[in-house]
Amino acid sequence: MSGFTVTAARVRTVAIGLFLGTTLLAGGTSGVRAEGSLVMYCGVDEAWCRSMATTYEKETGVKVDMIRMSAGETYARIRAEKENPHGDIWWGGTGDPHLQAADDGLTEPYVSPKRATLHDWAQKQAAIAHDRTVGIYMGALGFGYNKDELARRKLTAPACWADLIKPEFKGEVQMADPNASGTAWTVLATIIQLMGEENAFTYLKALHANVNEYPKTGAAPALSIGQGETLIGIAFQHDIINVARSGKPAQVVSPCEGTGYEIGSMSLIKGAPHLDAAKKFYEWALTPAAQKLAAAAGSFQIPSNPETPVPPESPDLSKIKLIAYDFTTYGSKATRNRILARWAEQVKNAPR
Repeated sequence: MSGFTVTAARVRTVAIGLFLGTTLLAGGTSGVRAEGSLVMYCGVDEAWCRSMATTYEKETGVKVDMIRMSAGETYARIRAEKENPHGDIWWGGTGDPHLQAADDGLTEPYVSPKRATLHDWAQKQAAIAHDRTVGIYMGALGFGYNKDELARRKLTAPACWADLIKPEFKGEVQMADPNASGTAWTVLATIIQLMGEENAFTYLKALHANVNEYPKTGAAPALSIGQGETLIGIAFQHDIINVARSGKPAQVVSPCEGTGYEIGSMSLIKGAPHLDAAKKFYEWALTPAAQKLAAAAGSFQIPSNPETPVPPESPDLSKIKLIAYDFTTYGSKATRNRILARWAEQVKNAPR
């Protein structure tokens, strides 16, 4: 299964993001937009991003310009726009890049009146960031495989991280690029916390020999499993579950050694042209009504507002061996830069 092509859906997602980004930069470089508008950088699945934007527009009359990017790409864009911000709010995507943006002073401190009502893990995310971000959902990392293809080849199903480096899976594993994807950054941070840094890089080098592609988006490996483009994909479990719900032969796995998790987050961009509008969206996004849009769009994370119903399709976190993920360390800019540089040098650019 090596040498896979990018799916049409992924091409469309990238093309839409590039078109919207180009349009915004071409027409909005002065930072001047009509009152009653908002620019949202969105880091979740595109269907969920669209649902959030269109529902908020319908309910408030505020025009939402939504640009969908991975968490790593959003962080890089906000950093590049630091002197002349174009975005107002960064909604969704793994929490570590949000924490790194907070560490850089790229986001605005804000305490919502609703914050004290959120789950403890959402409030802790805000505390780590000194009020510059807040948790909006939780999701467990894992991997999945194509059940039909595995059966056809008569291979034993992988159950642990250790299984992914077996010789029979050479060229059969896909994970995103951690330089662009918050999901893949969570993979690196998880493996390091499970194994220690030196052993983790030994493992990541062995895994590299089995990887067929490093796409930019964290959900891409889950989609590739369903399309039969890869045998195994490393992704958040809710993304794999969504692929399985669509009728594809995708089986989700919670690694036996334990696994990390994300706290998807929301941040106000420092210097936002429409900060007041962004705060109003922020408050709306913490309501059960807004958080219920996730499941309807096929996203099954655990919502941060306890009054929001947890979708029955969501992974049961009580049955998953979660590590004590260190968000303070792996949400820091210094740690991110050092680990990504080492990964690029020793892993991504290594021969296979």
